[in-house]
This record gives sequence, C-alpha cells and structure tokens, in this order.
Amino acid sequence: MTSTILQLSDPFGQVACRESGQGEPLVLIHGVGMQSAAWAPQIEALSGSRHVIALDLPGHGGSDRIAARSELPVFLDWLLAVLDALQLPAVSLAGHSMGALIAGGFAVRHPERVARVALLNGVFRRDDVARNSVIARAEMIRAGAFDLDTPLKRWFGDTPIERAARDDVAAWLAAVDNDGYATAYDAFARGDALYADGYARITCPLLALTGGDDPNSTPAMSRAMARAAQRGTAEIIENHRHMVNLTAPDAVNAALQTWLETPIAQGEPT
Repeated sequence: MTSTILQLSDPFGQVACRESGQGEPLVLIHGVGMQSAAWAPQIEALSGSRHVIALDLPGHGGSDRIAARSELPVFLDWLLAVLDALQLPAVSLAGHSMGALIAGGFAVRHPERVARVALLNGVFRRDDVARNSVIARAEMIRAGAFDLDTPLKRWFGDTPIERAARDDVAAWLAAVDNDGYATAYDAFARGDALYADGYARITCPLLALTGGDDPNSTPAMSRAMARAAQRGTAEIIENHRHMVNLTAPDAVNAALQTWLETPIAQGEPT
C-alpha cells in the first residue's frame, strides 16, 4: 500500500489517499472524524482484484480543509476534482456514514462517473426528531464542545472485536482537526435529504448496508435507499452497530465483493 498526496486546484488544496492493488478502480470515502486508515480491512481484502483508493476527507488525515460551513454539494465538487486529478473517468464508489452521503449524492449528480455505489451506514431522510438532534450536535461541535465518549458509546458494544475497533476509532477522533470535523459534521447533519429524491434516477448497482443495531444509520434507512434506487440491494449485518466495516469485516467484505461482481447495464460507465 502506498500513501499519495494529490494537489488539486483552489479551493481544495492537497488530498491524501492510500492506494493498493491493480485493476478496476474502487474509491472509498470514510465518515466524519475518521481517516482513510479506517478502511484497512477492506483495502486488504479487495485490493487483490481492484485498484483500491481510500481518500482522506477534507480536514481529516492528511487532506487540507475546505471553507468552513461548506455544505454537501461542496464535498461532491471536491470528489469530482479528486477523480479528475486521478484521471478516473468512472469508478465503483463506496462510502461510510458521511462518506455514504457523498457517494449517494455523487451518484445522483454525476451518474456518468459511477459504475457502482455502496452506502455503508448511510443516513436517509431522518425524521424531525433525529434531524434536530444531529443539528444540535453539529452546533456544539462548531462551538468547540467535542465529546469523544458519546459517539463511541453509540457506535460500539463490548465484544472483544468492538473494543479493539473502539480504540482505533478513539485515536482517529482524538487526532482530527476540529475545524475540519465541524465542517464535515455540519454537512452531514443537514444533508440527509438533499439528494434523496434523486435516488430514483440511480441506475447502477447500489448496495445499502448497515448494522442491525445502528440507532442512527438504521436498517429502515438502508432498506429505503435500496428501494428508491432502480437496482438497489439492502444488507443488514445483525448484532453490529455503526462501525460495521471494522467490527464485522468478513461479512462486509463479502457483501462488497458480491456488489463489485454485479454486472453493470449496457451503456453505464465502466
């Protein structure tokens, strides 16, 4: 695996990514507060047959920030600039949490650049109570009230594999740039319905996967995303929560492998 720095034009600056393998490109986008290292089990498992590229979101890991209070469309513009810099006309695109919001919106806005899309622990049309709660958390983060324990308690149980994953996630959260975190979280809080109506226009294979015990990126949301798309499939990993790609890597990798082997329709990007 190699670490790469891409230099984009203004306003996006530098983007850090991890690359491994050869073949058809698979681009991975992590969630708020994480970094590309959070995809380690998927990079290891899938790079035997794909060119896997895991990106650091703006203001995360080694990537430069974008403007404060940038909304979800700016993150889509950022991803388009990254794919252009990598000279990738079309990719299989997988995102986790905030990364899933970006991937889903990108598939709506730029269908010609997406051969397949996978949405792990994604959010979709929150109800008013959930939306108000997450917006309130976004405002607290913006004000500098960074609470490490609350997301960890929400994301993890107490099994050995969850405790190990929790330690890694805690370290990534503790290291994140607060301004970058606040900007991404605000876009995450306000973007769950922005491209939802457009999912009906997604014609490529779509996988919506979450943990059966994820209280925020719920199984109902994944099933709704899959129903909305023309070729959608939902998969629920029971007895797991929000960081399912780390706590149930074998099950997630198997689901992603099946998704990657799903034929694309004639006329879709390759």
